[in-house]
Amino acid sequence: MKNILEQQKQEAIRISNRTYVERDAGVKTADILNTPLVKLITGPRRAGKSVFAFLLLKQTDYAYLNFDDDDLLKSFSYEKLMEVLPQVYPGFKYLFIDEIQNLPEWELLVNKLHRRGYNLVLTGSNAALLSRELGSFLTGRFLPIQIFPFSFREFLRSKHCEFSASVIKTPEDHGMVLGWMKQYLNGGGFPECIINQGIADEYLTVLFDSVLLKDVVKRFRIKNTQQLYTLANYLLTIYSAPFTFTSVSGILDLKSPTTAQKFVKFLEEPYLFFSLSRFDQKLQVQNKSPKKSYIVDNGFIKARSRELSPNSGRLLENLVFIELLRRGYKINRDLFYYRTHNNKEVDFLCRKGYQNDTLIQVCYDMGNTKTLQREISALHEANNELKPANAIVLTWQEEDHGRSDGICILPVWKWLLDYATITETTT
Repeated sequence: MKNILEQQKQEAIRISNRTYVERDAGVKTADILNTPLVKLITGPRRAGKSVFAFLLLKQTDYAYLNFDDDDLLKSFSYEKLMEVLPQVYPGFKYLFIDEIQNLPEWELLVNKLHRRGYNLVLTGSNAALLSRELGSFLTGRFLPIQIFPFSFREFLRSKHCEFSASVIKTPEDHGMVLGWMKQYLNGGGFPECIINQGIADEYLTVLFDSVLLKDVVKRFRIKNTQQLYTLANYLLTIYSAPFTFTSVSGILDLKSPTTAQKFVKFLEEPYLFFSLSRFDQKLQVQNKSPKKSYIVDNGFIKARSRELSPNSGRLLENLVFIELLRRGYKINRDLFYYRTHNNKEVDFLCRKGYQNDTLIQVCYDMGNTKTLQREISALHEANNELKPANAIVLTWQEEDHGRSDGICILPVWKWLLDYATITETTT
């Protein structure tokens, strides 16, 4: 085991010495490191969890264990680890464990290390599994941090052109930001794809299949893999659209709606797909209503979808959904979609506690009078029913802050770059 840890130490040194794009975690580095809570960094594969941890720990003395390494898994024992760690990392203050979920009964190890005073930083690619198990063993003693593919601000930072919406004043600046926005809308935010655009489709195709195989098929011991792959491909075609488990089981010839629900849940655990519920005061109605399906990154849609041309409206809605997750909204707890009493849909309802905070309608092009009337009328009805603090329409480039009805129409790039400022102007 000592040789394995020595090799991993050299790997950590090489990785941490590279130059990376700074990530926006929403929490100060000092605040993260100073807490004795277990730091749990979760998110999809290849979104940058490990890099975020390396950047977090760069100026500290830390030890590193990578359980994506089969050699370490085969030779692992707690007693041997306790003997070898001080030899390889004398005087370390933090213990960084990468892809912890690959270790059988990993939660027992984490609980033991935490009780013995180790300051732990963990990464993992299975949100439900990690949170559920840590919640059982470390109730109230862990800090969850989610890392998604690059936000638009991080995407621009990777292009060395970081700026805020307020400084974009010339037509040239506006054209440039729309050009970057179009690339981000269609290509997504996985770091490797932004750096090497020429390989993006092939890279994401392999990554998609790898997640299905490693994080779903093997983990849940699924025998009928073809049904799972068919379901995943189907969900790719209905992103940003409603579905029911009954309709899915019928279309894909699954055994029952229960089977469809179970398979969809499997695909959600590794951060591949998400199912958003319709908000209703009656929980029973909410649970029985159709869900809306979203995927973790628009790049997967371009790489795997069979669409003949990009559907900009649906892509924009999917992008906004993932951004809301980055901003800390929890699916089906304070983030929903909404249908009015007259069955008019509003894409997102964001809540704060028991209060309806913001309604968001996403519409790529509002140049058509009928489109404008449809989107605004849905917001009007939802506004009257829910009484939120804010109502926003996010578009490609239309903008209107002075409407008498209080609805603010914003270009999505402005919302992505200057959300806090814009929220203040619409409150």
